[in-house]
Amino acid sequence: MAKNSTSSTTVPDTAWLGRGRHLGPEPEQDVRRNLIALKAAGVLDDFLDLDPVEAARSTVLHPRDDSADPGPLARRVFEARWRVADDVTVRAQLTTYDPEARRKEAEGVTWVLVAEAERAWDAYWPSPATMFWPDSDRVPWDHDTVPGVLLRATNQLPKDDDELRHRLRDCTRKSWYIHVVVHEAMTPDAKGQQPVSAFLPPSLRHRVVEHRGTPEQAQIADFAMKRELSVRMPRGGAVILPPAPQGPDYEAERFTVRSVFLDGSEPTELLDRIKEFAALPRPLQADAEQALTRLRHGWHLLTPDEELDHAQGMVTKYAEALDAMTTSRDLYREAAEAAQAALADATGGDGVPGTATPGSTKADGSSLGALTKAFGRFRGPNK
Repeated sequence: MAKNSTSSTTVPDTAWLGRGRHLGPEPEQDVRRNLIALKAAGVLDDFLDLDPVEAARSTVLHPRDDSADPGPLARRVFEARWRVADDVTVRAQLTTYDPEARRKEAEGVTWVLVAEAERAWDAYWPSPATMFWPDSDRVPWDHDTVPGVLLRATNQLPKDDDELRHRLRDCTRKSWYIHVVVHEAMTPDAKGQQPVSAFLPPSLRHRVVEHRGTPEQAQIADFAMKRELSVRMPRGGAVILPPAPQGPDYEAERFTVRSVFLDGSEPTELLDRIKEFAALPRPLQADAEQALTRLRHGWHLLTPDEELDHAQGMVTKYAEALDAMTTSRDLYREAAEAAQAALADATGGDGVPGTATPGSTKADGSSLGALTKAFGRFRGPNK
């Protein structure tokens, strides 16, 4: 596991975070099939499929850490390990969750995916999402937790003003992704309707959600963004929405592109702005921080070297505990023998206290002192 310290406010540069919803009938089965196929192809080093209760009880690296518990709504915990850039190990954990209430069952199964590398994350590494989920349009894993928003497709902005403002608020406050709004100067053809995020590097592609405004939505979208987020929607251009809370490094003008040609060509300026935005410090939401903590403190899929280190560590701990018990036992036995000897001196050897005589006062006092000293060995926290 990466040794970088965890910031309480920003996402570590070693981490990749994702959260969404799977609307299909068998999300866990989709994950298993993909993991099995990638391991057989040599893409993954290994993977684990764990019951949540089993995962919480059998945490290896931090066996007494409650942060490893994925929670009562968890359905399944999957772990996978792979290598990038030849020797950089990536560890990832995906957890699926039941809806919070029966009325939300139609929203599908929520999933949380956290990956961490041994060094700063590179956008050109493979996407952790496609290590667990099939990169196929036939598997509906790519729904954001914000209703009606997809990761791998363009999302039309709502026509209603109130719905539009509500969508903008949810995307900036609740979603873990980077949200980009592109205005269509004119209705694009089939090539122009493809998401521009498809041109992004693999690991960044599944961190970006693209929204589209129709030609007639220029004014309403501009007004809603100015009111809700203090950014403007340029006609025929694009803007990257600020995070919530908005950091000091975000400048609306800096992340606004005046012109985007939706003709299937690569929108270089917009892609550069997205990459620049993705490199900024990102706020680490509380639930994301909990997921990252579970990855670090609840990891089970150890390498052979890690298993050996763990076994050696456990042997050392058991040896120390056994040594402490042996020392305590020896001290107890010595104190008991001393107490028995002192008691024998005080009772004359028959176990019955004798009558003190003037000549025996000193001896009795000495015996009583020895008895007191013997029992005094039991004082202290370790006796």
